[in-house]
Amino acid sequence: MLLLVDLDNTLVDRAAAFNAWARSFVGTLGGSAADADWLIDADKDGYEPRDSLVRAIGQRFEAAPDSGEIRQRLLFEHVPLMTLDDNVTAALGNARESGWKIGVVTNGATEQQMLKVRTLGLESLVDAVIVSEAAGVKKPDPEIFRLAASRLGSTGGMGWMVGDHPTADILGGQRVGLKTAWVSRGASWPEHIDAPDHVALTAAEAINAVVGARQA
Repeated sequence: MLLLVDLDNTLVDRAAAFNAWARSFVGTLGGSAADADWLIDADKDGYEPRDSLVRAIGQRFEAAPDSGEIRQRLLFEHVPLMTLDDNVTAALGNARESGWKIGVVTNGATEQQMLKVRTLGLESLVDAVIVSEAAGVKKPDPEIFRLAASRLGSTGGMGWMVGDHPTADILGGQRVGLKTAWVSRGASWPEHIDAPDHVALTAAEAINAVVGARQA
């Protein structure tokens, strides 16, 4: 039984951590609340390429440090602000006790994403972590899901993908024949993409529903 799960804004609330950091960072540059809102919007939930965002920050703020420092701060300073909800920990534990093999499949820079995994204590809760930079391929490319399945010893193409991004996680999972559970975070499903098999507000609810359906 294969369970693949996204990291940012699925297992962990990346948005809350980044938004808090962004307001603090902008404050150190003498920026306003409107400037902080601009940075949060420009980040696009982490999907804006970092090099592009670094350039935009340098252009907007006269007091901005050099591009190398901005990039390092963008990548790493919000990580200590992340926390793992107890309900997520419990859901992952229940899944493993029920016989599921769990893999985290995340886009991003290897050093940053693995720091998140270690900071949150996820290494002891899952069986594998696949980061797009290290894998050389990123979601929604089907190959990253196949790689994750292979690392977990699954070759039959059966299992679930749980994530918050309609394209990267849900469409990507559908392309390789996985069932999918969408962590909506209160949003509405985009009509132009085939609907997921399950919708839940949080990762804990999604994981528990997947595990419960298998046990029923």
